[in-house]
Amino acid sequence: MNEPSRVAAIVVAAGRGSRAGEGVPKQYRALAGQPVIRRSLAALASHPRVGQVVAVIHPDDTAAFSDAAQGLGTLPVPGGATRQESVHRGLEALADFAPDLVLIHDAARPLLSHDVIDRLLDALAENEGAVPALPVVDSLRTGETHADGEVDRSRLKRVQTPQAFRYAAIRSAHADAAPDATDDVAVALAAGLRIAFVEGDEKLAKLTYPADFARAEALLGAGRVTRVGQGFDVHRFGPGDHVWLCGVKVPHDHGLVGHSDADVGLHALTDALLGAAAMGDIGDHFPPSDPKWRGAPSDQFLIHARDLILARSGIIDHVDVTLICETPKVGPHREAMRQRVAGLLRLPVEGVSIKATTTEKLGFTGRREGIAAQATASVRLSTVEIK
Repeated sequence: MNEPSRVAAIVVAAGRGSRAGEGVPKQYRALAGQPVIRRSLAALASHPRVGQVVAVIHPDDTAAFSDAAQGLGTLPVPGGATRQESVHRGLEALADFAPDLVLIHDAARPLLSHDVIDRLLDALAENEGAVPALPVVDSLRTGETHADGEVDRSRLKRVQTPQAFRYAAIRSAHADAAPDATDDVAVALAAGLRIAFVEGDEKLAKLTYPADFARAEALLGAGRVTRVGQGFDVHRFGPGDHVWLCGVKVPHDHGLVGHSDADVGLHALTDALLGAAAMGDIGDHFPPSDPKWRGAPSDQFLIHARDLILARSGIIDHVDVTLICETPKVGPHREAMRQRVAGLLRLPVEGVSIKATTTEKLGFTGRREGIAAQATASVRLSTVEIK
């Protein structure tokens, strides 16, 4: 029996994506709680036939990539001035892995299924390259302000990525390619390679404009059920000159006593997320009897809960935290808290609500003995694993 082909993948992510709107490059924008590029990388890295994945990134995006690709084992490669140069660098970076086959994918097509990858790799048994393609179903007309001629669409295809090739052939083709080539099929055809079409996938549409993100969010949200979790936590005051609340250091004439940094807001929110996913509570995951959590920043706990939900293909929609205390004043720090929680959960700030109230000087909070917090979180969970 022959040994299976060695398969590698390149994710092209060195562009700026300015048409997608202001802010971070589109490949690092959150899509249903995960960076766009992570979804593309994970689809390839989790495929049983793919042995190595490299990502060609902009030099300014090293930190963003490290966060987005955490735990996936993806090798970053600095991109070039053009897409063709970036792909060429990715191909050269794979030389030591010596693959037989390679998939070249745009990071901005995050809804990649294993079925498309299988179709591409199977087609390489008899072809030097293969691309996913869809028919053009709309009528096509020429003209500027008024319709005139008609275009025959019977031979037209909408081409997607990943595009698959025999590694040695496409590496050689890119070495001789024009630097302004924007498509790997064009590079391959210029080198005389035979490229087959395989069935594409409507979900593989490229994220180019803001509306594309809304459509992708809707596709990811289909077939999910909404769960709501709630959390509650209390910490008493002790010696200190600050308290941590919702990830923000707030000056105060006392500290909060706890095994970790005693961030009562993040503790309640962590429990709310775990509750929404029916995954126990914060004590199950971070026992106070374990010395390694002594003094630990509570953002670790929130990130852990977030990642558990994302691992189930879940989507965190909205969180709401109420801090209950007479002091310190929360209002001056509210927006910083919202920004911090939004960053930790990869949510827009609009998805984070933080409020404060008092108990009208009643009870332990009224006597300024400590702070309480309650939180709710709404999460959409799928009953099946999405691949």
